[in-house]
Amino acid sequence: MPPRKLYAGARLRELRTRLGLTQKAFAETLGVSLPYLNQMENNNRPVSSAVLVGLAQEFGFDVTELSSGDSERLVSDMREVLADPVFGDAPPPLADLRLAATNAPALARAFVALHRAYRQGHERLASLDEALGREGTDRAQSPWEEVRDFFHYCDNYVDAVDRAAERLSQKGPVAEVATAALAERGIALRLAETETLRAYDPVTKTLTLSAHADPATRRFQLLHQWALLAQNDLIEATLDLARFQSEAARGIAKVGMANYFAGAALLPYAAFLEAAGEMRHDLERLSFRFGASVEQVAHRLSTLQRPGAKGVPFFFVRVDQAGTITKRHSATRLQFARFGGACPLWNVHRAFETPSQFLRQLAETPDGVRYFCLARDVSKPAGSFRAPVRRFAIGLGCEISHAPALVYADGMDLTAPEAFEPIGISCRICERTRCHQRSVPPLERRLTIDPDRRGILPYEVTG
Repeated sequence: MPPRKLYAGARLRELRTRLGLTQKAFAETLGVSLPYLNQMENNNRPVSSAVLVGLAQEFGFDVTELSSGDSERLVSDMREVLADPVFGDAPPPLADLRLAATNAPALARAFVALHRAYRQGHERLASLDEALGREGTDRAQSPWEEVRDFFHYCDNYVDAVDRAAERLSQKGPVAEVATAALAERGIALRLAETETLRAYDPVTKTLTLSAHADPATRRFQLLHQWALLAQNDLIEATLDLARFQSEAARGIAKVGMANYFAGAALLPYAAFLEAAGEMRHDLERLSFRFGASVEQVAHRLSTLQRPGAKGVPFFFVRVDQAGTITKRHSATRLQFARFGGACPLWNVHRAFETPSQFLRQLAETPDGVRYFCLARDVSKPAGSFRAPVRRFAIGLGCEISHAPALVYADGMDLTAPEAFEPIGISCRICERTRCHQRSVPPLERRLTIDPDRRGILPYEVTG
């Protein structure tokens, strides 16, 4: 099969604009003609190998960024949106969606946001009594979704915050460094018998951590508070660039940024990337070496997307017992459903049945891409008999070409087609017509219902 041609006009224009170069100056530096550069920027021609070499040599640009990032996510998002019956029975072909995601990514994101606003407004109006009138029917994206999409589209990697956390880790054991730095500011640290994980009182300058929490959680919460106190200017500047639509979204994002700093300080980029390769991504060994929880390690693995020093591209997800996704990120082509639950055939749902055990799965999505999937429960007791236990399961995975780098893939036949279980994104857009676990019909297909015949499903997907 010939190699796939690379069309990345939007990325080329973005890089040139960031460098402050005219088309003429950019073309001269890359050693190509002005018309040829213009054709590449407008996706009339693919990016040539000579240009790729020039980008790397002249500008130190990570050329892998030209073929990764937003495009696949945007295609997945638009495809799911277009499955809504409001768009009719003839959705645009996949080639058109890829063209839109590549040539006009801002327009594609606006289209997804518009449908989200329509859907939220439609659901709100359908659930309200007419007597309530039309007050309070704001169709804006919810703050939580806005923040989720912000991290989603920046590949869950924030360079300035990540590097600041890494610099802190280079001063010594981060918990000790942060504790000493807090003491220099006159802030006292104490443990208390409380279910509240962390509480800071700016009046008394006291930071209280829960004695019930495990050491990894206490270190994380300590570093979270340190980020809010010592890295506030950096975090606020980053939030300014994001331009959130509401103060609620900005507040949620600030908590997310402090969490990001804490995770990056516990698991500093360069040292963690090296250890992950050395230990073949053994979550428990990495957890022991860095004093972090298995969930923190798994999440950090999915953020190793620093240009020029990327790790294995992982997806990471956390679900509750109802199947609701509470955390998600994907550096792979696998994208999670924005609406509804995840595919029930995915092994992350079975992790609750086998506490403290890792489940392995070879899976194939409808687009033919194969993955290695790992799942485990991560129950979180609250520290007392009557306190409720928070139960979650995490999923971590990568495309099958990267599986040999994982110790968990040892002993598995990664080449046998029959070893791969069929999974999807969500039932409403899944193309598989005979799945025994299908909960709802696919929205973009026609159905035939025969009262005198019953197969796996009470209908047949025919078009």
